[in-house]
Amino acid sequence: MRVIYFSADYTTHDWRYLAKLAETDHQVWYLRLSRGPIALEKRSIPQGIELVEWAGGQRPVQGLVNQLRLLPSLRRVVRQLRPDLIHAGPIQSCGFLAALTKFRPLLLMSWGSDVLVDADRGPLWRWVTRFTFRHADAVVGDCRAVRERIRQLTGYPDDKIVTFPWGIDLGAFSPGTTGLNLRERLGWEDKTVILSTRSWEKLYGIDVLLNAFAEVAKEFPESRLLLLGDGSMAQEVHCLISDNGLSDAVHLTGQVPHESLADYFNLADIYVSSSFSDGSSVSLLEAMACALPVVVTDIPGNREWVTPGINGWLAKAGDVTSLASALSKSLTDSHRWTQMGEANLGIVRERADWNKNFQVLLSTYDRVAVATGHG
Repeated sequence: MRVIYFSADYTTHDWRYLAKLAETDHQVWYLRLSRGPIALEKRSIPQGIELVEWAGGQRPVQGLVNQLRLLPSLRRVVRQLRPDLIHAGPIQSCGFLAALTKFRPLLLMSWGSDVLVDADRGPLWRWVTRFTFRHADAVVGDCRAVRERIRQLTGYPDDKIVTFPWGIDLGAFSPGTTGLNLRERLGWEDKTVILSTRSWEKLYGIDVLLNAFAEVAKEFPESRLLLLGDGSMAQEVHCLISDNGLSDAVHLTGQVPHESLADYFNLADIYVSSSFSDGSSVSLLEAMACALPVVVTDIPGNREWVTPGINGWLAKAGDVTSLASALSKSLTDSHRWTQMGEANLGIVRERADWNKNFQVLLSTYDRVAVATGHG
């Protein structure tokens, strides 16, 4: 099958999809809409995937007007490549542009926040979302929360919505002692380490986390917070650390290569995410695969994975006091960490194996192609 994989930028998630597609017999072209100021994935495009040269993918593309300027170039690409299927997402950018070409079959891929957050930004966003779904042959999403929101927003047929967690590479993320050297390097051998791997963006509540940790550190002075990544709130992050007197208790790593992430999970005692919105969070699944107890926000996507008191703790999104309380509870209940970690490991082995879950996407390709006469 000839497939165009059309995505907003080049992220770790894109690399994972493209790497698996490169293992198939499909001929796959990668079409990149935008190039942001920060490289989100440093690994090269997987061998066997062809990068499409077109008007997009060279610089940041923000706003509907700038996206629409790329439509003539996209139409030329589709005419030249003659694909059997276009796989496009997020919904309101790549999905919308693909829908405007009128090419079928079109398989949409929700990235979670496009449906859970962006679709509610206003009347225009809702119109774009509904238009895009009207011109799609199927959609894949990573959790029940996304599925239900699609149905509420658009009335899209349930039998055309395919749900599977993106999952993780269980060979790369597993419990181990690989983080011990990092602990020694930080001088944190006898400290309790709380880890966040989320981007420093408003959506992920990094300010909420730092303010909550400031309260926790007063009660648990031996606790430490390890923040991976970067983002548009970097200046605010540094100010919050300074203003709260947390310079000795918080360590910032900057961007960490994906192949090194497991080392950081394995040095930590607890994983935390203060996100306002998530589908099936891959970073949460990575933490669970490394047998960490987790403290995450009480949102639908997280509730599909975390049962309070069984394998983690939930906190109200955006609520500093609630998050501080959940973190304090997790630190008080340290005798339960091993049991919770084992529960998390069992859950991801059963439900989040990327090698197994990816087969659902391939089956969806076949089903959509056959249904539209391209199989």
